[in-house]
Amino acid sequence: VPEHTELAWILGCLTNVPRLLRLPQWKMKCAGQNNDGNVGLLTYPVLQAADILLYKSTHVPVGEDQVLHLELAQDIAQHFNKKYGEFFPVPKAILSTTKKIKSLRDPTVKMSKSDPQKLATVNIADSPEEIVLKFRKAVTDFTSEVTYDPSSRPGVSNLVSIHAAVTGLSIEEVLHQAVGLDTAHYKMVVAESVIQKFTPIRNEIKKLQEDKTYLMKILETGAEKAKELATPIYQEVRRLVGFQ
Repeated sequence: VPEHTELAWILGCLTNVPRLLRLPQWKMKCAGQNNDGNVGLLTYPVLQAADILLYKSTHVPVGEDQVLHLELAQDIAQHFNKKYGEFFPVPKAILSTTKKIKSLRDPTVKMSKSDPQKLATVNIADSPEEIVLKFRKAVTDFTSEVTYDPSSRPGVSNLVSIHAAVTGLSIEEVLHQAVGLDTAHYKMVVAESVIQKFTPIRNEIKKLQEDKTYLMKILETGAEKAKELATPIYQEVRRLVGFQ
């Protein structure tokens, strides 16, 4: 759906570069690339804004780490509306009750699929053996009791958050279940809960991956539906900004 990138270019012309440079994800990823981040990385939040605004979205489910990017989308929508008249809804965030999941190897940073440490991130398609290994190696501390205190015990607290997320229980309920367990045994309890949650999803992914024809049909049908929605909105944007 090329309207995504075409709208991103128009929105990029309305976006302040210093604002993009202040976004923490740019700073973090740029530092990881020895301060040699490229333009695509810098302007990616503008593309995200285009993904949202192209469909006149009113509400967007996001994780905590994407709130600032959604705020940029809100600002861009307001800027566009001020310049060209009320057109885009200002999208609101739908936040999950689950807080940010942290890395299993460094619980001071978020879990990320781009983390070079393979043991840091649990992937949905991981095998049960891989999940057990990752939780066994998860960083905790020298206190054996299971408690929830993110500021002073980030590692153990991260395990509690994950346990609560995959079981649907509250933090208090999870802690009650963990009474009498040391952290080593608790890691295996969390691992088993994650395995139970992910196994049916993993099986479905495997089944779908084996049917490439079906997957391509779904992608093509989805693209057609998206284009039907996107085209008239993008054509109106082109008219408003004077491209036609």
